[in-house]
Amino acid sequence: MEKELSVNDRKYTILELLGRGKGGYSYLVTDGLNRFVLKQIHHEPFSDYQFGNKIEAEVNDYRRLTETGIRLPVMLDIDIKRERILKEYIEGDTIFALVLEDRMKPDYFRQIHKMSELLFEFNLNIDYFPTNFVVLKEELYYIDFECNEYMEEWNFENWGKKYWTRSPEFLECVRNMKSIQS
Repeated sequence: MEKELSVNDRKYTILELLGRGKGGYSYLVTDGLNRFVLKQIHHEPFSDYQFGNKIEAEVNDYRRLTETGIRLPVMLDIDIKRERILKEYIEGDTIFALVLEDRMKPDYFRQIHKMSELLFEFNLNIDYFPTNFVVLKEELYYIDFECNEYMEEWNFENWGKKYWTRSPEFLECVRNMKSIQS
């Protein structure tokens, strides 16, 4: 793995891989003073999902999401040529970790319901999977920029909710993650 990545010729040292999503790899990086998230778009196949221009979609989705008023990290820079995005790092536990460790609070559900209501007003769904949400100072942030036109089957109540508790679907996901890692 590379030790440095650049965005528009500004170099960032990789501290750790945060995760791999449908559209890219997210790294925790530093410029020596501050920490950021650097997303490197990938073109690996992903079943169940078809992509067009991923970097363009990220920029468009970010613009759409900022209009909704939900909490999300600021997009700080974008390198179209290298297909990289630099965004604010929101430090905190993911909802996934909180569910796994039985540390969920009723207020997080209140906040996600409010967020989904705001998104519905804009005819949008987001990826409600719990790794895409971080709690910082008891406030919920959506840390991904993916959004899609609203479809009832993919809203929080019909899809996302089952992964926000220790449901059979959540526990199956944990088992699958462990089998991939071993």
